[in-house]
Amino acid sequence: MRKCEVIFDVARRTTELAELEKKMAAPDFWKDQHSAQAVIDQANRERAVLSPFKTLTGQLDDLRVLAELAETEPDEQHRAQTFVQLERDLAQFEAAFGKLEIEALFNGQLDSHNAYLSLHAGAGGTEACDWVAMLLRMYRRYAERRGFQTSLLDLQPGDEAGVKSATLLVEGEFAYGYFSAERGVHRLVRISPFDANKRRHTSFAALDVVAELDDDTEVEIDEGDLRVDTYRSGGAGGQHVNKTDSAVRLTHLPTGIVVACQSERSQHANRTKAMKLLRARVYELRQDQKRQEMEKFYGQKGDIAWGRQIRSYVLQPYTMAKDHRTSVEVGNVQSVLEGDLDKFIEAYLKQRRAG
Repeated sequence: MRKCEVIFDVARRTTELAELEKKMAAPDFWKDQHSAQAVIDQANRERAVLSPFKTLTGQLDDLRVLAELAETEPDEQHRAQTFVQLERDLAQFEAAFGKLEIEALFNGQLDSHNAYLSLHAGAGGTEACDWVAMLLRMYRRYAERRGFQTSLLDLQPGDEAGVKSATLLVEGEFAYGYFSAERGVHRLVRISPFDANKRRHTSFAALDVVAELDDDTEVEIDEGDLRVDTYRSGGAGGQHVNKTDSAVRLTHLPTGIVVACQSERSQHANRTKAMKLLRARVYELRQDQKRQEMEKFYGQKGDIAWGRQIRSYVLQPYTMAKDHRTSVEVGNVQSVLEGDLDKFIEAYLKQRRAG
């Protein structure tokens, strides 16, 4: 069933690409440059997905030849070595196939872009701040598994422990496509390490995800609509203390969107990164207004509490991580917190595509 779904999707994308190329060959294609560019962008996205599948088809043919050689090899030692190589190559092929199977589900305009992740503590006080720190670690681990690069742009520590909020830039192919599946409220149930009576606590944290935009994406932001605040970046203390107000916080007054960056030593560099993040947030907000789906911005525009969670992580009295959108359950919560999110993300992407 799984292979049939992928074959069907590749066939559909091949047909769509052929139709797009037919449009591009029309004499009046460039009459409307905006529409023409949209067609070209869509064709490039389809090619980006189909090209690796063509590569895999060639690799599959090579595996078949290698299997035939292994079966017909008269020397027993050479035959065993060939089978070992075949198993190794087959494992690599299946891993690449699984990756492309997921990426074939991406058809959004920005799915291939880098992603900004913003985590916010919700109901639960110090517990919630500690939960944000755990989620930040989890998403960094997941990014490592995918081969993505991460940069911490901003971090506001909790009053006693953990993190109130954090903004992370994840760079890599389809980073936004993957992480967009994680947008929402995440709920943790455990015995609190901060409670002397060892009672069970429930904490909430929200993840907001927006795509990094290309420089040529039109997002108009009037400088007069910005309030710019500078402050000293947090540091490790001692010789590492930042003695200048290099951190930058931008407030977009018409929308109320606030972004900050303190990852660079230079105020100018921090402002540049903060502006890129602000452009991405304003763009996503305007797209949501068009679609009238503002409820998906849980991070700053909705209650981070009961009734809004997309996933629960229960450590006490039993262990279970359950996604409330797809009903996928994983008993090994520790592996999930170490970044093993593939089951959740793949199931959600398939559900979203089917919907």
